[in-house]
Amino acid sequence: MARIRIELPAHYLLTVELPVRITDLNYGNHLGNHALLGLLHEARVQLLLHLGHPEFDPATGLGHIMADVAIEYKSEGFYGDTLRIQLGATDLSKYGFDVVYWVHNQEGREIARAKTGMLCFDYNTRKLRTLPEEYAARLRGGE
Repeated sequence: MARIRIELPAHYLLTVELPVRITDLNYGNHLGNHALLGLLHEARVQLLLHLGHPEFDPATGLGHIMADVAIEYKSEGFYGDTLRIQLGATDLSKYGFDVVYWVHNQEGREIARAKTGMLCFDYNTRKLRTLPEEYAARLRGGE
């Protein structure tokens, strides 16, 4: 079976800390895959707001749409853990970029690596839009 291997970025744009809630557990009594994806979504929303480009802006109809997701699970997360999620951007293109996530618990144990392919999207026209250059500069780590 071919395995996913997520490369970590050279630098991170934001670190977000989120608790593992009781509702995030699955029948194995550990962090469920569905819940981890939701926590990554919350971290991504915070990153995009930090960069000045919300995931969706209802006033303009502009935002992002997810093209793909990959998660590489490293160890279990448990109720009461605080997840430290470091976020960076890679693979910038004409229309989008990847958000890469590096997830650890409060003890420094690696929980997961993940990436989501994000495209700039105009919800008014239902079409892709070009990644603005000033946004691309922020994603590269410039201000």
